[in-house]
Amino acid sequence: MRNLFLLLFICIQFAAVAQVDYSLFRRVQKKDSTIKMNVDAVYSRPFLQIGKTPVALGGYVEANSNYMVTNGKTEGMSFQMRRLTIFLSSSIGKRIKFLSEIEFEDGTKEINIEFAAVDIELHPLLNVRGGVIMNPIGSFNQNHDGPKWEFIDRPISATTIIPSTWSNVGFGLWGKYAKNKWAVAYEAYLSNGFDERIINNAENRTWIPASKLNPDRFEESSNGVPLTTVKAAVRHRKIGELGISWMGGVYNKFEDDGIELDKKRRIDLFAIDFNTRIKNKIYINTEWVWAFVDVPETFSQQYGNKQRGGFLDIVYPVLNRTILGFEHATFNVAARLEYADYNVGTFNETGGNIRDDIYAIVPGISFRPHPQTVLRANYRYHWQTDLLGNPAARTAGFQFGFSSYF
Repeated sequence: MRNLFLLLFICIQFAAVAQVDYSLFRRVQKKDSTIKMNVDAVYSRPFLQIGKTPVALGGYVEANSNYMVTNGKTEGMSFQMRRLTIFLSSSIGKRIKFLSEIEFEDGTKEINIEFAAVDIELHPLLNVRGGVIMNPIGSFNQNHDGPKWEFIDRPISATTIIPSTWSNVGFGLWGKYAKNKWAVAYEAYLSNGFDERIINNAENRTWIPASKLNPDRFEESSNGVPLTTVKAAVRHRKIGELGISWMGGVYNKFEDDGIELDKKRRIDLFAIDFNTRIKNKIYINTEWVWAFVDVPETFSQQYGNKQRGGFLDIVYPVLNRTILGFEHATFNVAARLEYADYNVGTFNETGGNIRDDIYAIVPGISFRPHPQTVLRANYRYHWQTDLLGNPAARTAGFQFGFSSYF
């Protein structure tokens, strides 16, 4: 009976496909006549629209292979289905929009709602946004789509200090204004925030991404104090874009039923990001972040109260012409420099430097048969030093993969 139902379902699907008029489908790219900025990233994606319906669908996929060696030891080659992300947007009415982003990571190991918000435009400089928002700390968190990058792995500092694709339920305001060669933008939100997992986790260190494991953050705040996120950015058509952002709030549960459990302990993250093009060819993108965490005095020194890190990407298009029959194809060479220090400071007893840091260099090449599809090959080399500064563990290897909007 089960097989019969399955066969019937497949037949219905084929019958439905046979009746679809594909001329009704059209590929649309959300456009903005003004200067593009990171604040536009949430809508600057390709969508598939059916006729004149207000609903549009899109997404991206990325997969890769890994062959890594650490201190001469390897587990061989493996293949990875990194993520499948679905976008669904709708123009509800005049100046009212909805967009959602649902991501399936590592097959279905993780399923996350990364964005699901309604925007109400009162004025170009005053838009109200509410729902599951993407906290705009740094630039990568806003601009994380795989097809936009020439590198397979996401930046270390943007995933292990700033939690990659960090989003929460909240609301706030954003706006943008452009005139001539200049554009300015801002975002300001209140949302649910972090919890004590950032110091109580399996990593045995201050690990901010651990709060992503809290499924209740989409339902309620861990302590009743909103997390505040503010970003301001300015862009010049020829110079580039500079952004400054801050995200901070109380992370611990300091009170329960009126009983004081602990003092309010804060976490504050500051980020600065910049991107530009030199002679309209060489693309440079960089981001630097600082994190300050009020760690209880009872915790050992392996839990850092200060963290810092950043990355620098340089991408140079070697060829931009018809390649293998693909018009306007691009072949790029690229390099990324990375650094993250998870415990900035010195030991109380000796005054020696606390290490727990990682450096990485990632050269690579990429081929874009279409601007929305990229084939990537990276060589990753990084060396990681433990808390005491013992000789670094060295890891090197090759990665091959692709990412594409659809």
